[in-house]
Amino acid sequence: MIIQTKSDIAPSEITPKEVFDNRRKFLQQAGFGVLAGATGLLTSQVNAATSKLSPSPKTNGSLLKLPEFSKSKYGAGEKLTSYEDVTTYNNYYEFGTSKDEPAIHSKLFKPTPWTVSIEGQVKKNKTISIEDILKLAPLEERIYRMRCVEGWSMVIPWVGFPLAQLIKWAEPNANAKYVEFISLADSQQMPGTNLPILDWPYIEGLRMDEAMNPLTIMAVGLYGEALPNQNGAPMRLVVPWKYGFKGAKAIVKIRFTEKMPVTTWMKAGPAEYGFYANVNPQVDHPRWTQSSEKRIGAGLFAGRIKTQMFNGYTEQVGQMYAGMDLRKNF
Repeated sequence: MIIQTKSDIAPSEITPKEVFDNRRKFLQQAGFGVLAGATGLLTSQVNAATSKLSPSPKTNGSLLKLPEFSKSKYGAGEKLTSYEDVTTYNNYYEFGTSKDEPAIHSKLFKPTPWTVSIEGQVKKNKTISIEDILKLAPLEERIYRMRCVEGWSMVIPWVGFPLAQLIKWAEPNANAKYVEFISLADSQQMPGTNLPILDWPYIEGLRMDEAMNPLTIMAVGLYGEALPNQNGAPMRLVVPWKYGFKGAKAIVKIRFTEKMPVTTWMKAGPAEYGFYANVNPQVDHPRWTQSSEKRIGAGLFAGRIKTQMFNGYTEQVGQMYAGMDLRKNF
């Protein structure tokens, strides 16, 4: 394992201003926009809420303590993105639309106590606490590549367990074809949800075979500690062969369904965001090339790297999409 300890995101690695402007324009055209200056209003609101907080050292503020976990073979030899970059360069619109805002504006968020509701096509609806979730399966560290649809990427040492173990405990019935993940949308703790940036709460979904794939995990930590608030505490979905927006954060409800869920970004832009969201260098997004990516923290002169099909996990997941038109099913 090669660990980067220095954080130095060069200007060339930061998503350009025009990209943010294009995304805001897109959201407005999609019907989820607000009057000009709304983002500034959000910033002023959360700044007021967090202004009394003192700067803190490296900590995620969570009372959740991770059990012992083992190292896995996943990602051995990968050069990790630094802890600082992983925790300060985030897309988490519940806490703001700029990359640096989640780390700042999630300071008041409380990831404990926490429960997750299990609903839908299951033997019995039930609720489970985060503490009991941590007892479902041994935790392990998995180093995965994470590819954002915006054309940048990271390598992150997640700590978690196979989603399949939680599904087994949930006892879905034969009608369960999909799994829907619903995130918290708390206007008191998540100031971004006070504005119609997206249709809250944030919803994501997977086909059942995708959810049961051994690569799919529920992450409860990174870099050996409990998940920081800005990274989705206390539990988030990680599906390494899909674009990062598939990784629902702060999950409070898991629903098993017979029909494909309509996810948040599908609602916002069905012509641009599909259900599958598999990393595919052959199918560009209207605003970002998917053929290459910028590795965050790689340095000013590192250049872009070639994006791999399914983010390099074809051997483990490619068979699930055999015969599918991946341009149509994007």
